[in-house]
Amino acid sequence: EFIDLVLKVKPHQVTLVPDSPGQITSNAGWDTKSNFDFLNEVLDKFNNAGIRTSVFVSTETEMIEYAAKAGADRVELYTEPYAKAYPQNREAAVAPFVEAAKVVRSLGLGLNAGHDLSLVNLNYFYQNIPWLDEVSIGHALISDALYLGLERTIQEYKNCLR
Repeated sequence: EFIDLVLKVKPHQVTLVPDSPGQITSNAGWDTKSNFDFLNEVLDKFNNAGIRTSVFVSTETEMIEYAAKAGADRVELYTEPYAKAYPQNREAAVAPFVEAAKVVRSLGLGLNAGHDLSLVNLNYFYQNIPWLDEVSIGHALISDALYLGLERTIQEYKNCLR
């Protein structure tokens, strides 16, 4: 149903996340090696329809490489491990993401990131990976908007990316 909907709507970009239909939020990136045939088939359909594709992955080099082989235009790094480790040691938290981002760039892919990014940790992430194309922020943005208002919250997030 999802594939049919995407092909009907034809959004500018689609990000494939390995969540079950009833799952509330993501908890892992794709195992792109084990799911290579499926991803290759779906990405081919979307790419042929002129839709930019992104695959949600961990920082493991092999997962990034298989996303590229499957035909992804971009990968979205699953940033929950960064967000969890950030309060204790932000340098150590961002290090595997910087290395993964270098792999992404070397493969000629675009780079997105998302999960648990917030006004607290986003700017540091961006300072270390300034070639980041896009971030996906949902829960934190809406929570911040309850206190700051939506317009100010969006401006604050945009400021983190400057």
